[in-house]
Amino acid sequence: MLENSNASANLAVKDLAKAKAFYQGTLGLSQVDDIGGELAVYKSGETVLNVYRSQFAGTNKATAVTWAVGDRIGPIVKALKSKGVTFEHYDMPGLTLEGDIHVGSGMKVAWFKDPDGNILNLVGK
Repeated sequence: MLENSNASANLAVKDLAKAKAFYQGTLGLSQVDDIGGELAVYKSGETVLNVYRSQFAGTNKATAVTWAVGDRIGPIVKALKSKGVTFEHYDMPGLTLEGDIHVGSGMKVAWFKDPDGNILNLVGK
C-alpha cells in the first residue's frame, strides 16, 4: 500500500529560528517551504524533514532521523564536528568506538543531537 510513497520525518523544536540555523547552516539542508512561521520544510535527498514548533520538543529519547551516507561518514562527521556538532557516544554491544563513529557488524554509525535534543544519526559502511 505505501511501498512506493516517500516518508517524511517530523521534528519538534522549541525555537524555530535556532532550528533553522542548525538544519540550514550546520547540516546544509535547503529549506523548501515555511508555513506560517510554525513549520519549516527541508529537502533531504528525495524526502523532506518537517521541523515544527511544539511544546513537546526534545522529549523523544530515540533516534528521530537517520541519513544513509555510505563511505562518506568519516568526512561528514569531521565536517559537522568543525561546525560545533558534538557527537554522542553509547555503549552498544558489538560496536566499538573509533573517534566519534561506532563501528561493528559491517556498519558505521554516528549519533548527534539538534539544539532541542532530537537524536539524529549517520549510517555508513
